[in-house]
Amino acid sequence: MIDAIDFKQSIMNRQLPEGLALHLQALWYDGTGDWKTAHDLIDQLTDKAAAHVHAYLHRKEGDLWNADYWYNRAGQPSTQVSLEEEWENLVVLYSQ
Repeated sequence: MIDAIDFKQSIMNRQLPEGLALHLQALWYDGTGDWKTAHDLIDQLTDKAAAHVHAYLHRKEGDLWNADYWYNRAGQPSTQVSLEEEWENLVVLYSQ
């Protein structure tokens, strides 16, 4: 496991930590500004955590209809927090 502080530091250092679950890898790439790689990593996964990250990515993209679809698949309500806060919450949630 990795804590949120080390996770953010790895983004600043541009060094993807070894052994990260795909959910966190997607968030890591998104944190570096590489939305496409983040989406490609999460797109084919079917678990609720992947759907949650997928929802965030589509919300960030501005595709709110698609984001709502993925929030529903994740069993999560749509959120009104900032994108930065949602990203942070997802990192904390899925790094535990």
